[in-house]
Amino acid sequence: MELSSRKRNIAFWVLQIVGWGFINSIGALIPQNISFEMVVFSIIVGTFIGVLSTSILRWYLKRNVHFDSFGVKEVIKIIVSTLLAATLFGLLNVFFGYIYVEFGPDLTETEMRMFEGYDKIMVQVLNSIFLVGAWVITYLVIKLLLKLNQNRIERLELNTTLKQAQLNTLKGQINPHFMFNSLNNIRGLMLEDVDRSREMLTKLSEILRYSLTKNNINDIPVREELEVVDNYIDLSKIQFENRLEFVKKVDDDTLDLRIPPMIIQLLIENATKHGISNLKSGGRIVLAICKKGDDLYVEVRNTGKLNISKDSTKLGLNNIEQRLKLLYADRASFKLEEISEEVVAEIKIPLV
Repeated sequence: MELSSRKRNIAFWVLQIVGWGFINSIGALIPQNISFEMVVFSIIVGTFIGVLSTSILRWYLKRNVHFDSFGVKEVIKIIVSTLLAATLFGLLNVFFGYIYVEFGPDLTETEMRMFEGYDKIMVQVLNSIFLVGAWVITYLVIKLLLKLNQNRIERLELNTTLKQAQLNTLKGQINPHFMFNSLNNIRGLMLEDVDRSREMLTKLSEILRYSLTKNNINDIPVREELEVVDNYIDLSKIQFENRLEFVKKVDDDTLDLRIPPMIIQLLIENATKHGISNLKSGGRIVLAICKKGDDLYVEVRNTGKLNISKDSTKLGLNNIEQRLKLLYADRASFKLEEISEEVVAEIKIPLV
């Protein structure tokens, strides 16, 4: 469970006061034969000094030390700021000790021995380094644990996003309109060509089987994805007939490379649904897949304009972006743009 910023601040101040109060209570109560006034003074002033110096240190660390990009510079900043905070801690102890000796009640013999050499600043600083250093280590450990917890929560949220994206693929990619159109077109085709109708029914069942069986798989070979693309195009051509031209430019050395399932099919469906279907004269879809260095490039071009309607859910596009982010973080990219009367979608997938 992730704590809110307000709750973290409240927890910090509670731990500051309780922690320093506990440390100073032990330090004040261990010596014997000291006055009640000395005990109260030591606890209150010691707690104040500890809270003040380390709170200033925390303020500096939060604003100047970048824990996400931790390096040598950050270590130097922590060491220097810790030494300065320890110096402040020691100087405040000397100052308030002097105030108590000069203006406080008469000292007992035990208290006299306690204050011997109290004005030696370096002694106070060295004693302070231990306490402030221990505080810094505790602070950094807690900071690390909170960061690890935050990363765990982000991973869980990202996994949830993947599951939702996969569910969207199942619900939305073989959408009802495509199903109804395909079945109606196949029914009409049965009057003309029974064998071809049977072949189209087989292709439709293959698309459905692919969508269902690949729902929980993160990657498949390119050649396997191309099979479902071919089936989708064949079914679409029943509806569009000669209005749809499909061209594949796939390098042979990419066929066995692995990509997320349904990702090319989503691009083809988007090009068909939002591009070709809106053109009376139809158009062309070009699929190009090639390898450049350590990256695989998938490009889908279609005739038409990039015009996403306001009421569009952009289900397929969001699906692609979510899965790429989950599987490859910032190493993958997805672009959709209009170039010279064509809509161009490009995906870059890292291979290593």
